[in-house]
Amino acid sequence: MYEYAIAWEWLAFAARWFHVITAIAWIGSSFYFIALDLGLVNRPHLPPGAYGEEWQVHGGGFYHIQKYLVAPAQMPEHLTWFKYESYFTWISGFLMLCIVYYGGADLFLIDRHVLGISPTVAILISLGSLALGWLVYDLLCKSPLGRNTWGLMAVLYVVLVFMAWGYTQLFTGRAAFLHLGAFTATIMSANVFMIIIPNQKIVVADLIAGRVPDPKYGQVAKQRSLHNNYLTLPVIFFMLSNHYPLSFGTQFNWVIAALVFLMGVTIRHWFNTTHARKGRPTWTWIVTVILFILIMWLSTVPKLLTGETDAAAVAPAFQQFAGDPHFPAVKQLVSTRCSMCHAAEPVYEGIVRPPNGVMLENDAEIAAHAREIYIQAGRSHAMPPGNITDITPDERKLLVAWFESAVEGKKQ
Repeated sequence: MYEYAIAWEWLAFAARWFHVITAIAWIGSSFYFIALDLGLVNRPHLPPGAYGEEWQVHGGGFYHIQKYLVAPAQMPEHLTWFKYESYFTWISGFLMLCIVYYGGADLFLIDRHVLGISPTVAILISLGSLALGWLVYDLLCKSPLGRNTWGLMAVLYVVLVFMAWGYTQLFTGRAAFLHLGAFTATIMSANVFMIIIPNQKIVVADLIAGRVPDPKYGQVAKQRSLHNNYLTLPVIFFMLSNHYPLSFGTQFNWVIAALVFLMGVTIRHWFNTTHARKGRPTWTWIVTVILFILIMWLSTVPKLLTGETDAAAVAPAFQQFAGDPHFPAVKQLVSTRCSMCHAAEPVYEGIVRPPNGVMLENDAEIAAHAREIYIQAGRSHAMPPGNITDITPDERKLLVAWFESAVEGKKQ
């Protein structure tokens, strides 16, 4: 059993590493070509059919790049296809979903205080949502609404916000954000696999056969590529969010997700406008900062919204925590709700070492990790994962009261 758990842990690490590598390759090439496309200049000397060109310098050499809006008059001798980065990013991400969230559904996917379902049902809902997301998105793009790029994106935003809310009603907060990223990434990768590459192959086949390619295939592919461009940054946020419980483990997590999508738009708009040489809209960064501050505010669930008090998450000295009147009750709470995993020798099935090396077996260890306990189990519901130990709302309030009381005591 021990060897199996270790092997499974390394498999998860390998899948994550593979996912990061392929994602870097996909995102890098995607951002490069968007920037290149926006920076092209139409000059008189261009060959027939060429849309624009750009000179670039990198690595000690000069590059002269030309783009044909539809296709050149003849098929080139060699074509470099950019597709496998997308495919392997999705495959590796799905592998991680299977290893971490499907393999550990009771711990990471299901929160029975949110919805009491079996692992099998939860996994089927997960798979179905990813497939349904692509079908709905593709139908919207192919509908009359698809002719209006910005109107379509507004409707898609509503769909994404609905999915953000929906996932938080089904899974743990961590799994909800991860699934929202997977939902969006599935649309992006399917765009490449189902639309962009097939359309390019049709154009290539027409060139080989001596036919003039229909420009509609390039126009449709460009629209899907634009969607991918604006969805990339939110996907990265959601994939990183599982390390930051204040983003997913709070009451307003789905609102936070909605704001994250807007930040993705504002940031990409600045880069896209700049690359197109249409100015530098600094207002986008102001809006982004405001949105991020709003997210920070929502994550702490301030008194205005819940009736609770807000406190700075600082870490006073050990004496402050161990000497606080709440500490005996907190110690008992941590011993019953946390120490089965956060111990030198965890007793929870499948856990062979304390997560992140955090042990909570004595006064010093509990006090040393007071801030983490406050954030992950008090202010948010990130811990225990899926509330597997049934920590109650009153117990979470106790953790909050303990930490904030110690903080206030130090100030005085």
